[in-house]
Amino acid sequence: MSEDKKTQIFIKKEWCKSCGICFAFCPKEVLQPDELGKAVVVHPDKCIGCKICELHCPDFVITVEKEENNENGQEKASSR
Repeated sequence: MSEDKKTQIFIKKEWCKSCGICFAFCPKEVLQPDELGKAVVVHPDKCIGCKICELHCPDFVITVEKEENNENGQEKASSR
């Protein structure tokens, strides 16, 4: 059986320098700038967990994690 995966995106806004790289590279437009130009998650349900934003962020502001649910619906810790 296949397992459902839920993707979570964590942003350390205090570290964000508003460079725009993350939302420029996001293939699903999950991230957008706020009023100060800092990254915010606007469409978390569209995230495919590709981690392009995390890999291209020059300041290590973004962390993308996938939580896997086992057959009983219980969350398993994601492996990093």
